[in-house]
Amino acid sequence: MNKIEHIGIAVKSLDDSNKLFAKLFGETHYKIEEVASEGVNTSFFKVGENKIELLEGTNDESPITKFIAKKGEGIHHIAFDVNDIKAEIKRLKKEGFKVLNETPKKGADNKLVAFLHPKSSNGVLIELCQEIKK
Repeated sequence: MNKIEHIGIAVKSLDDSNKLFAKLFGETHYKIEEVASEGVNTSFFKVGENKIELLEGTNDESPITKFIAKKGEGIHHIAFDVNDIKAEIKRLKKEGFKVLNETPKKGADNKLVAFLHPKSSNGVLIELCQEIKK
């Protein structure tokens, strides 16, 4: 793993949260994107070298909607940048981590993504991210 790619925060209202985080960071988000396959709208903020991703569920079956119903708004996941997501999935499975999606899927911000189950990583949902080469 190379670095923390971003921290994902589940929010009820992307509009309200974009305003709040713009005040906090002193600048507006640089990107809003829908990930229809996951039932989420996302918004990204750049904070120095780091990124914050706000996630709003778009339907009742969205993992974000379900997360907020169970735990409330807050940190949803920590994402790590990797060079080869398939190799990382294979390596982490051998190390005993439970992988939620063994085949990487297209995520927001031009990334292939896969997740590790929080029960195998001390209660933290881990996202692996690999830049999609054009």
